[in-house]
Amino acid sequence: MKEVAAHAGVSLGTVSNVLNRPERVAAATRSRVEAAITALGFVRNESARHLRSGRSRTLAFVVLDAANPFFTDVAAGVQRSADAADLATYLCDCGGDPDRQARYLDLLAEQRVQGVLVTPVDPTDPRLEQLPRRGTPVVLVDRGAGPTHCSVTVDDVTGGALAVDHLLELGHERIAVVGGPTSLGQVADRITGARSALERVGRDPADLVVVETTGLTVAEGRRAGDRLAGLPSRRRPTAVFCANDLLALGLLQRSVGRGLRVPHDLAIVGYDDIEFAEAAAVPLTSVAQPRELLGRTAVDLLLAEVGAGPEHEHRRVVFAPELVVRSSTAVPGPATG
Repeated sequence: MKEVAAHAGVSLGTVSNVLNRPERVAAATRSRVEAAITALGFVRNESARHLRSGRSRTLAFVVLDAANPFFTDVAAGVQRSADAADLATYLCDCGGDPDRQARYLDLLAEQRVQGVLVTPVDPTDPRLEQLPRRGTPVVLVDRGAGPTHCSVTVDDVTGGALAVDHLLELGHERIAVVGGPTSLGQVADRITGARSALERVGRDPADLVVVETTGLTVAEGRRAGDRLAGLPSRRRPTAVFCANDLLALGLLQRSVGRGLRVPHDLAIVGYDDIEFAEAAAVPLTSVAQPRELLGRTAVDLLLAEVGAGPEHEHRRVVFAPELVVRSSTAVPGPATG
């Protein structure tokens, strides 16, 4: 900065104002300083600014699993709002590992990021409470929160009910839910919604066959397809609600590979309505979430909390899901052996 000041023939304070408060500097002087910056190839030391201010111009999004296109779409919304606020974004992929989540949260606390958006693998991690107490706001994404955090989510209980209501209206009697682990709040809520749909029509919610998976992946969907195909025909479900679209795509692939006709032998409903749902060989019926809107809203909540300081009141934003009906669901066909 001293070299820039000397080159432009101004004081060090004037250079600082051009960099940080340009509206305070006369246009001609500002042009001279900017020309000197260009001529010298000056790049300001952002790390030094962070040390002085105690806060960086970054935020972080800690995702459950970046391999899931749902989170990629949410991250796109985060990035758009962060760009508009002139903030850089760290994307931290937990890969479903609570230990990795813990390491990321510790690292982000050291980095003094403006705030953390997180879809927690482990919602009981004490770091989620410690970060706000140390001055780093935390907003939960795709997960509801109590009084200590802002959150943005979709009503997953309603989403699960929408999926099974649709299958019941088509006339399906034997319905299964595929998803897991059920320790994930999103999965548990979707199963709760599915059971509530049965209760509303006078059915025993225990009639719902639950196939728990170890993750929300295509491979787990294939394995679930093998398990369902192994059931006797009189017990085999005619319809399956999957807790996300990746599971549904794996189930669809394995079912078609085994000679089942989708939707006549097996109707399939997914969740999230990712781009691949519509592009599948049999386009998937899915419960849609406003993925990018979740990300944008999370950043808005975070910036509002940073700006309000101690006067901030936490908000919980809940969006309504929508059922998108495609070719993977229909009335059950005649029984097969």
